[in-house]
Amino acid sequence: MDTPRMTRSWAMLALGTCGQTASTTALYGLAYLIPAFQRDLGVSLAGAGLLVSCPIAGILLGLVGWGAVADRYGERLALTAGLFAATAAMAAAAAVAAGDATLLGLLLVAAGAGGSSVNSASGRLVIGWFPPGRRGMAMGVRQASQPVGTAVAAAALPPLADGAGVGAAFGLCAGLCGVTGAAIAVFAVDPPRPGGPGGPVRREQPGGPVPVSVSRGRAVAARPPSPYRRSAGGGHLWRLHAVAAALCVPQFVVTGFALLFLTQERGWSAAAAGTVLAAVNLAGAGVRLLAGWWSDAVGSRVRPMRWLAVATAADLALLAAGAVWPSAAGTAALLAASALTISTNGLHNTAVAECAGPDWAGRALGVHGTGQHVAIVLVPPLAGALITGFGFAPAFASAALAAVLAVAVLPRADGAARWAGPGAAAPGTEAPGTAPAPLTGGASPSGSGAAGPTARR
Repeated sequence: MDTPRMTRSWAMLALGTCGQTASTTALYGLAYLIPAFQRDLGVSLAGAGLLVSCPIAGILLGLVGWGAVADRYGERLALTAGLFAATAAMAAAAAVAAGDATLLGLLLVAAGAGGSSVNSASGRLVIGWFPPGRRGMAMGVRQASQPVGTAVAAAALPPLADGAGVGAAFGLCAGLCGVTGAAIAVFAVDPPRPGGPGGPVRREQPGGPVPVSVSRGRAVAARPPSPYRRSAGGGHLWRLHAVAAALCVPQFVVTGFALLFLTQERGWSAAAAGTVLAAVNLAGAGVRLLAGWWSDAVGSRVRPMRWLAVATAADLALLAAGAVWPSAAGTAALLAASALTISTNGLHNTAVAECAGPDWAGRALGVHGTGQHVAIVLVPPLAGALITGFGFAPAFASAALAAVLAVAVLPRADGAARWAGPGAAAPGTEAPGTAPAPLTGGASPSGSGAAGPTARR
C-alpha cells in the first residue's frame, strides 16, 4: 500500500479498536460486577449471572441488522449510531442501578442491542482497509481490544462499584461508549468497495456479459450471490460459525467466574484478583496479536486456530483437575486459560469476512456473532447453576469438552476468499486480456508470491 493509504488504514484500525474496547468494557465486563450485584441488588448468583447475560441478549437482537446497515450504508454510520444508542442505555442504567433489577436488565438489553454494531461493523472496517497478507495481524490488533476492554473492566469496575455503587460503574461504561462514538463519527472513513458506487465498473468478459445495475446514473457491479449457497462454499462458513460458538463456552466460563474462583476457592481479595486478571487479560491481547501474525506467516487462519483450540482443551482439563484439589497448578491453569480461551477470535472473524466478501461481510459477521452470542447468553446462568450445585470442576470440564468439539468441527483447510486486497479489482472486473487479481490481493507475506491465507487449500 502507498504511504497515505497505509496511514489511513492504521487510523481506521485505531478507531475500530477503540470502539471494540469501549463496547467490550460496557457489555462483556459486567461479570466483574457479580459480587456487587449480589450485594446491592440482593440477587442470587444465578440472578447476577442473568444480569450479566442481558447485554449479550441485546447483542443477539442487533447483530444481523447492524451488519445489513454496514453493508448497505457503511461502517461509519453503523458504528456511530450503535455506540450512541449504547451510551444512552448505559446512562439510564446508571440512574436506576440500585433500584428495580428488572428495569436494569431491560436497559442492559438495550445497551447490548446498540453496542452490537461494533461487532458487525468494526471488523469489516478493518478488513476493508488491509490487504490479506496483513489482515491477520490487523484483526489481531482489533481483537486484542476485547481482552484490553475486559482488563479495563476488571481493574476499574469492581473498585468503582465498591466505592460508589454499581451506578458509577455503569456511568463509566456510558462515558467510554460516548467518547468513542463521537471519535468515529468525526474521523472514520468507510473503505472503498470493489464494484460498488465509486468502484470499478464491470466490463464485457470473453465468456459473456457480466450483470450490472445502475446507481446514481452509472453502471456498477451487481451484488454477488449469497456466500451461504452451497456452490459458494456456504458449508465452510457454517462450520466456522459452529466452531466460534463452541469456543465461546470456555471463554465465558473462565471470564465469567475467574474472579469468583480466586476469591472463594483460593481466598484472594477482590482487589488482588481483579488486578491479576487485568494483567492476564492484557497478556491475552498479546496472544491475539501473535495468533494474527502466525496466521499471516503460515498463510492460513485454520491451522493456528486448530493448535490454539487443542491447547485450550488441554489447559482446561488441567484446570478442572486443579479445581478439585487446592493446588497452585490449578490457579496457574486458570490464569493461562484467561489468555488461551480468547486467542482464536481474530482468526475466525477474519476467515469469515474473507470468505463472505465485501458485499456480504457485515451480515456474515452478524450471523457469526449471533451464533457465538447464543452460546454466550446461556453460559453465565448455566455455569452459575452448575457451580452452585456441584462446584467449579464440572464447569471447567464442560468448557474443556466444548473446546474438543470445536477442534472436531473445524474445517481441515481454509476456504476460498471473495475479498481481495484494498485497491484490487473484484473478481470479474478486470479489463479484457488481463489476468484476474489473485485472491490474496498480492504476494504472500514471505514475498514468494505463493497463495496466502485466502487461497483454497
